[in-house]
Amino acid sequence: MSTRHSRVMLLTLIAFSALSTACASSTSQPDTRAGLDSEQPTPLAETLVTAEWLSQHLDDPDLVVLDCTVRVEPDQAGGFRTVSGRAGYDSGHIPSAGFADLTADLADGNSPLGFALPTPERFCAAMGALGVGDDSRVVLYDANHSVWAARVWWMLRWAGFDRAALLDGGLGAWTAEGRPLSSEPATRPAKHLTPAPRPELIANREEVLASIGNSTVCLVDAMPEPHYRGAMAMYGRPGHIPGASNVPALALLDESGRYRPHDELAAMNHCDRDARAITYCGGGIAASSNAFVMTRLGFADVAVYMASLEEWAADPANPMEVDSP
Repeated sequence: MSTRHSRVMLLTLIAFSALSTACASSTSQPDTRAGLDSEQPTPLAETLVTAEWLSQHLDDPDLVVLDCTVRVEPDQAGGFRTVSGRAGYDSGHIPSAGFADLTADLADGNSPLGFALPTPERFCAAMGALGVGDDSRVVLYDANHSVWAARVWWMLRWAGFDRAALLDGGLGAWTAEGRPLSSEPATRPAKHLTPAPRPELIANREEVLASIGNSTVCLVDAMPEPHYRGAMAMYGRPGHIPGASNVPALALLDESGRYRPHDELAAMNHCDRDARAITYCGGGIAASSNAFVMTRLGFADVAVYMASLEEWAADPANPMEVDSP
């Protein structure tokens, strides 16, 4: 696996370590999460489901469950590499779940950037092969703090599909409740998913560059706080894009790996809810979790800079800044 993929997940590992401190003071809150058919007042509550809800609906004929896990492994050079989570899926997954492979069918393998978006048509064809059709409902999960599931959720929205939710707490929440796993592969028939792209959900370098100094655009850096400040560098240059605020993606979760309560998440996100917001990280993975949360909070115009710092920091013409010591 390439060095660029190693950097992306080294970031994730560092973020996991930082999260343990950030979550130490979290207090338990009533669980207001609901199912896809819920009428709870929480904003867009249908985009986040509990393990209990999923267990009760696994046999629904229109429900497609997908494991989106990407694994992090040490490499021989002392770094890390990202690999498909297929092996873990094969050894045990939520019953009836298929496997959505972000390292293969759901990425553009011809791009020099890691986890680059495929075309909407190719993405929809890959999802259709997994049994996702225009009338399906989808629940996504992973074994790594929901960032990979959030990435697939954002890609589905980008392709024009809105009937998807994340399993709150991912595979860890499922197994913590003693729920069963299966090693049987999914046998769901292929469906047709019609592409209806929403290009406004994806930001590119030119838009991000134009947003610097623009008070009508809110940039959100999802990297760990030490990286944002410039205390470390993982993409050639330390720091952050000028004007960006820092909302570390893993700080959005509590100590159990579930998303924090609505009021805590709202307090972490200070952008104008009617303004254009662009999230970024290292490779567009963690930033998708931020975008997921902001969408649930009611932000009206959110995009993910998918190429993120992997592209931005590589070009010295793109400005970055560090905080003063």
